[in-house]
Amino acid sequence: MKTGLAISVVLVVAAGVAAGASPAGPGGQTPPASSCVQPVSWDAWLAAKANAESRDAGGDLVGALQHYLEYVRQAEGLNNPARVAWGKNNAAYMIIKMHRQDPTVDMAPARRLLEEALAIAEAPEDCRKIVAMNLEYVKGTLGAPR
Repeated sequence: MKTGLAISVVLVVAAGVAAGASPAGPGGQTPPASSCVQPVSWDAWLAAKANAESRDAGGDLVGALQHYLEYVRQAEGLNNPARVAWGKNNAAYMIIKMHRQDPTVDMAPARRLLEEALAIAEAPEDCRKIVAMNLEYVKGTLGAPR
């Protein structure tokens, strides 16, 4: 159940960042430059990608999910729809992997990410095929009794 809570927290924070929510402090003041939100750059995108892959390889799926969500944010800021689609797929796949380890993990966020990835017209065909396969898996899981 801890994994489900961690995913919820990660997705709520990521949704706020993706929606452009400002992490304003008291009185609406913006925090100092040392804020944890990284500026958008190719270097930051590459770092998010490398960190996500490293965390995934090490079995830290929640950490990998966090970095894939940052990967998506960076790709959106860089106006790179193909990478946004891949990042959403990869983030959803981390949730799928968590669900395989713990069936109480909610798959609804994975479904949302995959549907958003499919809606990206500029997504490459190979990405669309993988996203569609993952979405079918998620839909089957969501439809199955728990």
